[in-house]
Amino acid sequence: MDSRLPGRRVRRTLLLGAVLIPLALLAFSCSGCSPIYVARAGWTEAKILMGRRPLSQVIRDPDTDAETRHKLNLTRQARAFAIHMMELDAGDSYTTFTQVDDEVLAWIVSAAYADRLVSKTWWFPIVGSVPYRGFASRGAAEKAEAKLAEEGFDTYLRPTSAFSTLGWFSDPLLSTLLAYDDVELVETVLHELSHNHLWVPSRVSFNESFATFVGRVGAIRFFCGPGETPSDPENCERARTRWAEYQAFSAFLDVFVERLQAVYARTHLTSQEKVQAREALFAETQAEYEHLSSDPGDLRIVLNFLGAPLNNAILLSRIRYFHRLPDFQSLLNVHGGDLPAAVRTLKEGTSSVDDPFALLPEGE
Repeated sequence: MDSRLPGRRVRRTLLLGAVLIPLALLAFSCSGCSPIYVARAGWTEAKILMGRRPLSQVIRDPDTDAETRHKLNLTRQARAFAIHMMELDAGDSYTTFTQVDDEVLAWIVSAAYADRLVSKTWWFPIVGSVPYRGFASRGAAEKAEAKLAEEGFDTYLRPTSAFSTLGWFSDPLLSTLLAYDDVELVETVLHELSHNHLWVPSRVSFNESFATFVGRVGAIRFFCGPGETPSDPENCERARTRWAEYQAFSAFLDVFVERLQAVYARTHLTSQEKVQAREALFAETQAEYEHLSSDPGDLRIVLNFLGAPLNNAILLSRIRYFHRLPDFQSLLNVHGGDLPAAVRTLKEGTSSVDDPFALLPEGE
């Protein structure tokens, strides 16, 4: 028998208590939160934290395959890049690795009113109001989604493979991310670390769009390097293309939302009539872009979005990650391409404005 096992059990028990006891206290202080929901979230997080192994240990492990070793080394490099070249507060996140049982880490349920572009929100300590809830099992998520649908909300259920605890815990690299290609892995690491660096309570759309900007532009800098000749030409071009696609989709969403808001602003329409009018707008917009499918270019994400079912919950879930991305790029341009300077402007300015998007220039 390994004499170290009792010690490991003690350390894991202490860790479990350190995670679950605060979460239990939060459950009873959280207006509108279910103690069962918070306890389940705490248990899921505890399992992830207890399963952590140092990246260096996993890299050296002879049982680690070459592709996994490559992804782990890439994660270490991305984290170092975030700290030293992007000046992000990474804490101890992404210094460890956790193997999880399922490809899907959690299931996210969001909801919105059918006759207006407004999300249903839930309030949690620290993060404030958020427009979604996470579930460890698909069954629990589907049950929650069905209840919301019965109440008349538009709903959206999606899987997720990554998350951030905003620096409260040392987030590990999860095995679910190993399926990503190199660009997506680096982008995800930088995206999640940006949440450690800056999170504005109850401003989820800004937080996620900011993280999208930092992750995408950071990935370009990581793979392209500072010189004129890219250090990794293939991934450099891939990172640049994806950022262009994201900005194009963001611009499309801005116009689409403006048209949709005009429908919802028709005060003479009943709620049901507004829903019927929005369905007509959805169909009209899908038809407008149908002829572009032979040469999508930067519209690939737009076409994928329009090719799937649409409702307010789905649309708002996209807006949270894609809102005003060209204006984030404009801010970067104002700073002469200095990404850390652009990030500093946003972090320092969020305490002085009610809406952090006000810190962005309105285009160029």
